[in-house]
Amino acid sequence: MNKIGAKQAFVFLVLLVSLWHNATARTISTLQTDTPKVRKAADGRVYPTPPPNSKRLFYLQRSTNINALSYDINIDAGTGKPNDDDPIHVYWLRYADGNGEPSELTFVQRKFAYGVTVAKTGDDNYDIRIMSYKKFPLTLMKGADGKYHIFATVAQKQASLQSIFIQIDGGSVFSPNVTYIEIKGVDPVTGKEVTERFKP
Repeated sequence: MNKIGAKQAFVFLVLLVSLWHNATARTISTLQTDTPKVRKAADGRVYPTPPPNSKRLFYLQRSTNINALSYDINIDAGTGKPNDDDPIHVYWLRYADGNGEPSELTFVQRKFAYGVTVAKTGDDNYDIRIMSYKKFPLTLMKGADGKYHIFATVAQKQASLQSIFIQIDGGSVFSPNVTYIEIKGVDPVTGKEVTERFKP
């Protein structure tokens, strides 16, 4: 290859890498969102952040009211591992009509909406799915800190899930119109928060 041909090939390569980088950056930016620092419900009340809980894996909130759902790990006292029969306890934190008092899910809520399915995939790994949105895969496993976390893909990164927010606009109890789902997690490598909002 002569000098002119080599130079043209090099310029083409640099251009190609630049285009790929820009395309990737655009793709990632469409997944990441700046969320309001203070989220308010339709009645003007601020969504509370549930207080720290050593057992909590993540929490879920919806636009319908300011109640939260807590997803806590059930550890078997004998083995120190998740309880195989019931590794995750899901319950309400009542803020709409109280001060965050815990309340159990009803049978219908547990079986068709906010409960989870659990499939063991390894010695310490579990595939977790929320009943109302089973196509979103979650993984319960130990992190580098030796504690169990729920991991999910957030903004193209494997992150430790922290919270889920569901924006609902109309529909019915059994078929709500979900306009978007927002998930937040922490990148275990950098320790930074990552956010993704998507239409289910």
